[in-house]
Amino acid sequence: MDHCDVPLASTLPRESFSCSSQLSRSHGPGFASLNRRDGAGGWSPLVSDKYQWLQVDLGERMEVTAVATQGGYGSSDWVTSYVLMFSDSGRNWKQYRREESISGFPGNTNADSVMHYQLQPPLEARFLRFLPLAWSPKGRIGMRIEVYGCTYRSEMVNFDGKSSLLYTFNRKSVSPAKDVISLKFKTRKTDGILLHREGQNSKHVTLQLVRGKLILLLNSGCANLPSPDAHATLTLGSLLDDEHWHSVLIELGNTHVHFTLDRHSQHFQAEGKCDYLDLDYKISFGGIPGHGKSVAFPQKDFHGCFENLYYNGVDIIDLSKKHTTQILGNVSFSCSHPQIVPVTFLSSRSYLALPGTIGEDKVSVTFQFRTWNRAGLLLTTQFQHGPVALVLVLNDGKLRLSLSQPGHPARDITAGAGLSDGQWHSVSLSLKGNHLNVMVDGEAASVAHSLHGQIDSGETYYLGGPLAGFQGCLRLISIGDQAVDPIMVQQGSLGTFRDLQIDTCGLTDRCLPSYCEHGGECSQSWDTFSCDCMHTGYTGATCHSSLFEQSCDAHRHRGNSSGFYYIDSDGSGPLGPALVYCNMTEDTTWTLVQHNGSQLAKVKSLNRESPQPVFFKYTVSLDQLQAIMDGADDCRQELVLRCKKSRLSAGPDGTPVSWWVGRTNETHTYWGGSLPGAQKCACGLQGNCLDSQYHCNCDAARNEWTSDTVVLSHKEHLPVTQVAMRDTGRPHSEAAYTLGPLLCSGDNSFWNSASFSTDTSYLHFPTFRGELSADVSFFFKTTAPSGVFVENLGITDFIRLELPPAEVTFSFDVGNGRCEVTVRSPTPFNDNQWHHVRAERNVKEATLQVDQLPSKTQAAPADGHARLQLNSQLFVGGTATRQRGFLGCIRSLRLNGLALDLEERATMTPGVDPGCPGHCSSYGHLCHNGGRCRERPRGIACDCAFSAYDGPFCEKISAYFGIGSSVIYDFQEHSNYTTSKNSSSFATLLHGGLTLAGEMATLSFRTTGTPSLLLYVSSFYEEYLSVILTPNGRAGARRSLTEAAGTALPVMPYERKGQGFGGRVGWWRPCRRGPGLRPPCPNACPACLPADPPGADPDTLRASLRGFTGCLSAVRFGPAAPLKAALRPSGPVAVTVRGHVAAASQCAESKGTRAPAREANRPISSGTGACPSARSRACVIAVVVFVLLCLTTVAARIYQQRWLYKKNESTVPPAGDSAETALKSEVNMQSSVSESQREYFF
Repeated sequence: MDHCDVPLASTLPRESFSCSSQLSRSHGPGFASLNRRDGAGGWSPLVSDKYQWLQVDLGERMEVTAVATQGGYGSSDWVTSYVLMFSDSGRNWKQYRREESISGFPGNTNADSVMHYQLQPPLEARFLRFLPLAWSPKGRIGMRIEVYGCTYRSEMVNFDGKSSLLYTFNRKSVSPAKDVISLKFKTRKTDGILLHREGQNSKHVTLQLVRGKLILLLNSGCANLPSPDAHATLTLGSLLDDEHWHSVLIELGNTHVHFTLDRHSQHFQAEGKCDYLDLDYKISFGGIPGHGKSVAFPQKDFHGCFENLYYNGVDIIDLSKKHTTQILGNVSFSCSHPQIVPVTFLSSRSYLALPGTIGEDKVSVTFQFRTWNRAGLLLTTQFQHGPVALVLVLNDGKLRLSLSQPGHPARDITAGAGLSDGQWHSVSLSLKGNHLNVMVDGEAASVAHSLHGQIDSGETYYLGGPLAGFQGCLRLISIGDQAVDPIMVQQGSLGTFRDLQIDTCGLTDRCLPSYCEHGGECSQSWDTFSCDCMHTGYTGATCHSSLFEQSCDAHRHRGNSSGFYYIDSDGSGPLGPALVYCNMTEDTTWTLVQHNGSQLAKVKSLNRESPQPVFFKYTVSLDQLQAIMDGADDCRQELVLRCKKSRLSAGPDGTPVSWWVGRTNETHTYWGGSLPGAQKCACGLQGNCLDSQYHCNCDAARNEWTSDTVVLSHKEHLPVTQVAMRDTGRPHSEAAYTLGPLLCSGDNSFWNSASFSTDTSYLHFPTFRGELSADVSFFFKTTAPSGVFVENLGITDFIRLELPPAEVTFSFDVGNGRCEVTVRSPTPFNDNQWHHVRAERNVKEATLQVDQLPSKTQAAPADGHARLQLNSQLFVGGTATRQRGFLGCIRSLRLNGLALDLEERATMTPGVDPGCPGHCSSYGHLCHNGGRCRERPRGIACDCAFSAYDGPFCEKISAYFGIGSSVIYDFQEHSNYTTSKNSSSFATLLHGGLTLAGEMATLSFRTTGTPSLLLYVSSFYEEYLSVILTPNGRAGARRSLTEAAGTALPVMPYERKGQGFGGRVGWWRPCRRGPGLRPPCPNACPACLPADPPGADPDTLRASLRGFTGCLSAVRFGPAAPLKAALRPSGPVAVTVRGHVAAASQCAESKGTRAPAREANRPISSGTGACPSARSRACVIAVVVFVLLCLTTVAARIYQQRWLYKKNESTVPPAGDSAETALKSEVNMQSSVSESQREYFF
């Protein structure tokens, strides 16, 4: 039959319809066919409640493709929603689910219209049952139904757990490309082997049930292959021991497998060369026949039924009927098993009350249960004589039985563990005489008791609620050795119940499929699931959102300095976070990815055989590398080739004898600076090779070491994964090379932006595909009060992000009605500042985050629609109706981690311009210490020329000093700088703002040695200030202002016990001044003393003998920055560097969550005593820092100022109080990550 949509119910006799109850004979189920008007015009039950049902018997198993419903003819009776259940035997019903989480069907809105619903996928069953969930508020339940489908062909075979089929096939019929196996099975057992095929060397393919899950085991037989190529395990399904049919499809290729169970699939692709099809020409079904096989399985043979079993199109069951296939054991070609009637406890208030056996002097209860809940009340009863209570609860996955009697201590028994795993567990409890026994899954726990009074069976046994009751399924219930028939309970002839579903187990696995992304671990209860995102790098209800920034550029614009960071280039996409080094320079942000071959690789032939190429493995995967490079503006990799009688190319035709391999395993013979295909090194293009006859220095094959340093910069070919240098077979020929890390700069999506100038313009992109998880993130800035950022529509579903005044709203509909999440701000968003928006919607909840405002969350309805189905274009900056368009800028728009190229689309869209200026208004705060924000087309830069600091954000400048090194800084007279036409802007800045009424001196240091002299400031007038570290690690200051030699200044002491001392020093004192005149300022000499200093105190002299060992940074006197002047010379400032002084990235180790970066030292002068890496805790560097601040003027003026200084000394307040006040306001002690090194600021 071409179309499987024949009406099946309307042709059936009335006897094929049955129901739970009927209002009258004319409302009976026989009148329930679609469009029937006789009788009362449809079926109506006696009572309209959720326990009613209408059932149809199709006579045999049929394929059902659609159903339709109507209300009662000409009445106010109809059903607005219902559940469809199906069964092969009229027992053990199963719900049909439209989606993974949807079981209900939409019904009617009036009595006569027809509501038709297509079943995708179709179902196969003989019996259908309609269970009304809701009905007309002005009437009662009323239904007429139709079922559409066609005849279903079925071949069945039944295995008893000790039998199997063995099929031997013709070699000519074997497909060389792949094997295709399809079947359906049903069973009540949790374990069993469904099929098995093996070959040589333990190679095999096995399909088996393990604890209700279907597992496909693949063993390639290649012991030399790493796992998972040698051994692969694919797992699908759960709760498959439910006695319902499940369909299986296996497509097995040479190196790939496609495995499908019901609606869910897994795919496996092996990277090795072993062949999964190289197996014997026999395959067994239902078990593994024989003994002594090369592969041993402890699992049992299958006990249940197969249906429509095909191997490469061959009907195995039909061949078995004809005895063409070998039958081992007892099999039958039908499928019938005793029916077990389960009961579902739908809520924590569900219960089943059953009568006990009167007159028995014992208590005996048995049952089986399965649940996901870790806690719940299972059983309670009270004995007939005396107030003795028996309570059985599930607590933390264990059973606890409590026996209590007033006036006596309760007796508890705990049994079992891990009982909330969804498996069936058997429980048996008995109480007789003085012995109480509990048995769980065959393991007994018992205890003696001392009960007072007679023990009689309870009058009523309550299974479940009514409060905090059990949720799950029960079956095989017995009270007092009498089996309970749940059908009698359903018919009202036995016991009472509340909120139960009888003759079905409604337990579902909410972790199948798992909605937890990125490796999140799924756990569940009866009505919900949760995801554990620990150690995944992601967060959110489904582990969808990345914890990390998308690039180093994004880290930079959060104010982070250089260091190791995790970046997630595709955000919520499938790639995980990658650990890279972000180098934040003044002009560019570089992403560094290292590999395992950063050391010099030497190449030399052995026994005249060509040397093997070296393979490079990077610290991140190739897919992550590709994403990093795709998102970068520029990538490059440096390769240094060193040759001695070894060439890159040989022969007159330039045949390459050396090459490198890129990301996609393609071989390249071109070198840095040249175009692909041109076999020239950079020196060949520039015409400066050592030998003009060759295009590379190495090709000259000199009997001495030469080198070619090349930079490979074609992103499509990077990174380098292999280097081969083969011309080393001649005598005395050698080669070596060093491959640097992959370097990428920029982020072409972080600053990708568009400006919308009219409210009717928009950008359009392909439909957004975010069925189960959807996230949208972007930056915006505007002066308009409202507008739509993003919109995508479906037939009824939609998703939209918009800007009402002073708030951002995220709204969507997935079929459950409109959901809206709003974040409100105390200040309007239309302030022309960049604001960041991130919205996420998944099956659990919807969240909206704007800037650092508190995020808002809206939970998804339980068991609602889960899939977002869109079909229109994605509109950015407007809507399809050209109304409520956005005016302003949008940048860095990402949907599920995929960046959209706004600029490219804007170039071809009227009313929209690519790019958006004005970043300093939002990011200018990143420039510290007087640094000025400079606009760039893509971001900002901090101009530190007018700051005493340096670096990407004008934060710090540091240096390590070798033994005997110093930095000498000369202050010229203030008037000399301000009048000099040739003075630099930096010098003008330093002295244009210098106030000689007082000096502020600051520095940061780190050291491992004490005592140490940190700073010595002196003048021409035998005055000095010294800052020292005493032997016990305390910082102190000494001063001599002519009249107060050796006086201690109030410096707050900081002590660091252990391996390191550190601090930042801030000092301020006012210079004495007279009316209208400036006093002379002192000379400064950190970490040293001039020869025979007059009046120096003993502590200062003692500290100067040892000198200073460590790092110095942020040295400042007023606006002057001596270290910056030395390390970043930019004008005629008088700075002299003596000895070895090395620039350092920073004195303290990196702070924050990123991994600490290795400090990069850059020497600026030759000398000895270079400092090792900052990671070395034993680093002891003798440092003598000589910073001389000289004020040079004519002698007469100096003496005049000194005379005025002395004359007005009495008018100045005590310096001690002022210094202490200023010091306390300046102290800012900061700790680094390291426990052994610490940096301080005084």
